[in-house]
Amino acid sequence: MFAITGTVLLTVVIILSIALICGAPLGEYTLGGKFRVFPGKYRVILATQLFLQVFFMMILLQLGGYIPLVFSHGGTKIIGIVLAAYLSLNCLANLFSKSKKEKYVMTPLSLITAVCFWICAFQF
Repeated sequence: MFAITGTVLLTVVIILSIALICGAPLGEYTLGGKFRVFPGKYRVILATQLFLQVFFMMILLQLGGYIPLVFSHGGTKIIGIVLAAYLSLNCLANLFSKSKKEKYVMTPLSLITAVCFWICAFQF
């Protein structure tokens, strides 16, 4: 259940990333709201980040037992713990954002996703 919850939330982030890459005026939800519409070079960074988000989702689904392992059991667990820690730090960054939209929307989203990763990694 936690793997599915985290995957759904990651899907929301992926949809937001795709919208930002396509030029949607949703920049207030990321990077402290620095840009309403992301400039071209930032869209390239977002595209790279998009691949990482899909990787996060893949690991979470592996931790939950929904898809076969790509890495060893121990390797997948370590990756899951590292990603949980990363998302926890991301949650703190969102919490202290200058953008109210990032603070009040992305902080809970990243917190719940981090908790899902922690639970799945330690239950794995």
